[in-house]
Order: sequence, then C-alpha cells, then structure tokens
Amino acid sequence: MRIALFSGNYNYLREGANQALNKLVGYLEEQAGYTVRVYSPVTETPDFEPVGTLVPVASMRLPVRGEFRLALGLSNAIRRDLDKFCPDIVHVATPDILCTRAQTYAIRAGIPVVASLHTLFETYLDYYRMGWLRPVVEAHLRRFYRRSSHVLAPTPALVADLQHLRADHRASVWSRGIDQTKFHPARRDLAWRQAQGICDDEVAVLFFGRLVLEKGVTTFVEVLAELQKRRRRVRPLLVGAGPARSSFAALAGVVEMGHLQGNDLARAVASADIMLTPSTTETFGNVVLEAMASGVPVVSADAPSARALIRDGIDGFLCPPREVAAYVAALERLIVSPDLRRSIGSSALRSSKAYSWDAASGSVEKAYRIVARAGA
Repeated sequence: MRIALFSGNYNYLREGANQALNKLVGYLEEQAGYTVRVYSPVTETPDFEPVGTLVPVASMRLPVRGEFRLALGLSNAIRRDLDKFCPDIVHVATPDILCTRAQTYAIRAGIPVVASLHTLFETYLDYYRMGWLRPVVEAHLRRFYRRSSHVLAPTPALVADLQHLRADHRASVWSRGIDQTKFHPARRDLAWRQAQGICDDEVAVLFFGRLVLEKGVTTFVEVLAELQKRRRRVRPLLVGAGPARSSFAALAGVVEMGHLQGNDLARAVASADIMLTPSTTETFGNVVLEAMASGVPVVSADAPSARALIRDGIDGFLCPPREVAAYVAALERLIVSPDLRRSIGSSALRSSKAYSWDAASGSVEKAYRIVARAGA
C-alpha cells in the first residue's frame, strides 16, 4: 500500500506524537513493505532526522507558541505531488488546516482517510486564557473525526469516546511502545547525580517533558515548594525545555538538564528517584512509560492517560489533578521509604514490558488493511 501521512510536526520539534509517527513509518516501510510519503512543516534546525520521505509544506510560526509552526494548507505543488503518488490511504495526524484540506482532498478523490488522535488540543486553551474558543475548537474536532473513515487513539478510554462521538465502532487503539534496552534501571548513574550536585541523601524529583503550562508546571512548582517548606531533602530535576522554564525559579536547588536525547536522556531519567507529572492533557503519556521502564516510581495526575498505565498504589500513584496536598502526601510516602520506592519502581518496570513499538505499529497496519478493504 501507499500511505500519504500528514502531520503538523513530523521532526522539527521532538514530542511524543511524532516519535510514534516516525516509529510507524519505519515499521510500515521496513517490515510491512509499504511506501509512505510524509507531508509536514520543516525548519532549518530539525530536532532529529526524519524516518522515510518527508515533503515540506508551507507554514508559519505560531504567535502564542513560537516553537511550533502552523501548516497553511495544500498548495498546488503538493496536490500535484499527491496525484502522482496516488495514495491508497490518507492518514491525518493533526486537526489543523493542512490535515483538514488533505482530508477533503481524499474524500473528493474517494480515498479512505485514517485520522489519529495525539493531542487534546481543547484542554490547552484555558492555560493561555483562550477558554472562550473551546466550543469552536470542539465543533471542529467533532467534524474532523467524524469525516474520517477510521480513527486511531492511544487508549481504550479515548477510543470509547470517539466511538460515542462518531456513533459507530470505526475507532481502535494505537498504543505506544518503549525501547527496553534504552530505558532501563541499569542506566542509573550515581556519579552522574553527584556531578549535577545531587547529594546521596537527597531525593531527586523529576519533571520530564516540555516545559509548558499545559504539562502541569504550576502544580509541580507548588508541590515541590511545599516539600521544601517542610524541609524535605528534595532536588527538582528538570529534563526538557520550553517557554515555561522561568516558572521553576521559585524552587531552590533546581537541576536543569534541558533537552536530552539518546543515552543521556535514559541516564537522567533512571537517575531520578521519583517522577511527578501533574499533566491532565496527555493522550497517552510516553514520559510516564519511559520512567516506569527505568524503574522510577511515578506520581501522576489521575487522568485517563495515566489510568491506562498506572495501577494506583501498585506501580505508581494517582492523585486528584489539582490537589497539591494529595501530591505532597504521595511524594512524602516515597521520600521517607526507599523500600517503597524500590517496590513501586520494580512493579512499574514489570508493567512497562507489555508495551512494544512493533505491536503498536502493527495495530495501525491492521486498521489500514481493514479500511482499504472497506473503501472510502
């Protein structure tokens, strides 16, 4: 099969969504024998090399979140490229202008459309004082996912929501995977911790991900500030970069690692003692799975994405999303008990072994085959 894949960000900025997309393209081309052509905005300084053939599309810098670009639609040149490629399926991964126009192109040409849900965009608006736009955004999302032949989402709960929205069963799970050779407890490095100024008797509490408001930055800072007020020996460890970096200035002794990749990333994650993730806007939570595979106990907001990965009190802790006191209590249980940290971390490691990139990508290929047989 020939797959035309459209994404708002395929490789210019690293994030969980495009990690899954690149893994998918590699699987489809190397193991399934498909031909994939990717259409996405590009920059002169991409975060990583793209997997497969990437066709640049016209885009502009977003005014509020300048690290991202907005694709402007299908130019005549892109339409000619599509006509020549003659895809069997059009896969749209972002409900933006580009993917909406690609969706329309496919519908008019009688080509099946597969959409994948990666981001709960409607939940971002309140963080940027744009909550008044939510009804408009939600109406667009309903239309976008209903117009597709099939929709993929990373958790059963989101699939159920989409089936309800569509009033049919043409939605299925596209989970995520983990590289168990990369993220592993053996990557823990005490010498590295010491080099960052983390004392042996300090508990390193990890914030892992882009430093943006919708990831729960404010709650993280409030929780760590309360722990420091109680004179708990905690060190905030930040792995990631982003525009909300200054929010962490209120905390003492912050260790800022910035954006890391490869073995450096795996070492930093495994060298933490606890990960705190108060985000409620994830569709899956790749960083949670990566911490679990590293044997690091996770304290998370009790959101659908986290519930799909964590069994409360067994391989992590779930807290009411904005209750600082609940996060503090869960963290204190782990801070005072190294044995509990080891027990929860070991259980998390075992749970993470259920996730494989090949299995996740294989579920997408299966959906493609079903959609191709059914037609548009």
